[in-house]
Amino acid sequence: MSKKIALVVWSKTGNTRLMGKAIKDGAEANGAEVETFKAYNFDIDAAKNYDCIALGCPAMGAEILEDTEFLPMYEMVKPYLKDKKVFIFGSYGWGDGKWMRDWEVDALNNGIKLFREPVIAKDKPNDDILSQLKKIGEDLANS
Repeated sequence: MSKKIALVVWSKTGNTRLMGKAIKDGAEANGAEVETFKAYNFDIDAAKNYDCIALGCPAMGAEILEDTEFLPMYEMVKPYLKDKKVFIFGSYGWGDGKWMRDWEVDALNNGIKLFREPVIAKDKPNDDILSQLKKIGEDLANS
């Protein structure tokens, strides 16, 4: 039976979506079944049905998670992520990545065991970052 992976992405400019596509490509090339969700379409029932969940959100405002769709979804599913393989990623255009450090601390403080250290990209992800994300997709598929 192939690994089931949920890819949940919120993206304004397309940069975080591009990062998610690299994860999906790597996972599917290694036999995983990947379903992509927009943040507002992912809920508790969906979270329960996946072995692995990749969550992607860019930095917004003063380096925070997007707060109208992504953050409410994350807060709702967070208690159901404790027994899953979870990977977080995203892009930013300013600042220094504080939103991701805060998100990582929040996940760990809530008992979520992250599959790998988060990956962030300043603006559009370069080829090295996309390769790294594709490899993470492969590893999720084979975990």
